[in-house]
Amino acid sequence: MTGARPHPSPGPLPPERPAAAPPPAAAPHTLSPASVPPGPPGQASAPGGPAREPADGGATAGGRRSRRRSPIIAPGILPALLTTVLAGLLAGAARLPLPAFAVAVVVLQAVTAAGWFRLNGMWPARQGIALAFLAGVAADAVMLLAGKAHVPTAMAATLGAFFVLNLVLHLRNRSAPDERLYALTVALTSTALTVAAGGWVAALATAESGADGGSGAVPEAAALVAVAAAGIAAATLVRAMPLPPYLSPALALAAAAGAGFAAVRAGAAFDASGLHAAGVGLAAGACALTGLRTASYDFPSRFVHMTAGVALPLALAAPAVYGLGLALG
Repeated sequence: MTGARPHPSPGPLPPERPAAAPPPAAAPHTLSPASVPPGPPGQASAPGGPAREPADGGATAGGRRSRRRSPIIAPGILPALLTTVLAGLLAGAARLPLPAFAVAVVVLQAVTAAGWFRLNGMWPARQGIALAFLAGVAADAVMLLAGKAHVPTAMAATLGAFFVLNLVLHLRNRSAPDERLYALTVALTSTALTVAAGGWVAALATAESGADGGSGAVPEAAALVAVAAAGIAAATLVRAMPLPPYLSPALALAAAAGAGFAAVRAGAAFDASGLHAAGVGLAAGACALTGLRTASYDFPSRFVHMTAGVALPLALAAPAVYGLGLALG
């Protein structure tokens, strides 16, 4: 018919489109995912491993703004006080029989193992922490049984055995390759640090093995431990004070050297001059500052400060104390 409009040919109907919903009101303090700093690999998918959070645990705008600034947050005065208490425990137990001193070192090793895993964003990591702690205890036990000449061999053999055990256990990990590598790296480093903290036991075990069969600690070795512990405590406390950032490390090292010198002058039976004692305190204080700096990285939480921030200054100083004990005879 003329004048009639042609009908459209039959075909599929276009897909239905839902009515556009009104855009949600933007939250005033919402942070886009792109602006959140990425955590370490494997943190989000690790079993029971929550994302990192500010030290106060609140999702405040001020806490999120702080993540745009430096990720280095010093542990503060409370972890420094706990480090001082633990250093005093080591200094006091150094004059007891060696097994009693090893108990004090075991406390340090437990905090070291837990703190390193938490510092790297892996929590809870019960198997890894237990394995690292067991490595430290095994190293202490082997050093108690080994002779003076076999202390380094005992530590190296224990460390190698637990490295192999860590590798075998991580073969069962079904995570992504980068996550497996990260978890293995953290586990091996925690094991190495925990065994290295046994250097406090090694310093006394070496000296006691050279004594004439006595069961107590050698006075010179016990005094070396006391001088090093005094240097660590002084450096940690001074570093926690609100001082200018470029002046604080220098003052902390000076305080560590002064504390070592004062420990000898106070009556420690250290068979060396006051200058040597100041050097021991200075070396231990430098190791303590390195541990504090390590525990301050990557927006650490309060729990990191109360574990790694307490233990790392003492754990990193242990090999130095053992080496200084050998050097000073």
